[in-house]
Amino acid sequence: MKKDRDSNLERAYRKNRQGLLSWAARATRSLADAEDLVQDAFTRALADTEGLASVEDLTAWLFTSLRNRVRDLWRRREVRRRVGETDVSDAVVAEIVAATGLDPAEVVAETELMDALYEAIEALPDEQRAVIEAQVLDGVTFKELSESSGISADTLAARKRYAIKRLAAALREWAVE
Repeated sequence: MKKDRDSNLERAYRKNRQGLLSWAARATRSLADAEDLVQDAFTRALADTEGLASVEDLTAWLFTSLRNRVRDLWRRREVRRRVGETDVSDAVVAEIVAATGLDPAEVVAETELMDALYEAIEALPDEQRAVIEAQVLDGVTFKELSESSGISADTLAARKRYAIKRLAAALREWAVE
């Protein structure tokens, strides 16, 4: 019984796919969005073939499902437009990235490395983290830090050395993962 419903649904999908796609492409003005929405409508139908047992016209059901997916897309676009978000196509993003001269893989790796570094800094003991944050992130000298904290510059330098060793070990561990 379920197999019959699945095959009926598949037959309806195959027979009407091009019409569904054409309609969705006109409605969304994007072939990529249309393909995604048609696929989503069919996937949702497959997920609920038991619920489709009472549906007499699978073609009409697929078009209705697709129309609902398109409306959802329009709503999402309208919300993004209202909050000032701009749609930028993948091709435009690729062109912008290429114009920067940066390798996207390097940018991702650098971002992940910085995230790992900040996590490692957060995991440092308080006194080591304070020296790293003050000196490395805020640009405070050992002398200024010593004067403001009352801790000798030598002690602060030692804390920084220990912190750097811990950070290096944490980043090596991150790189292995």
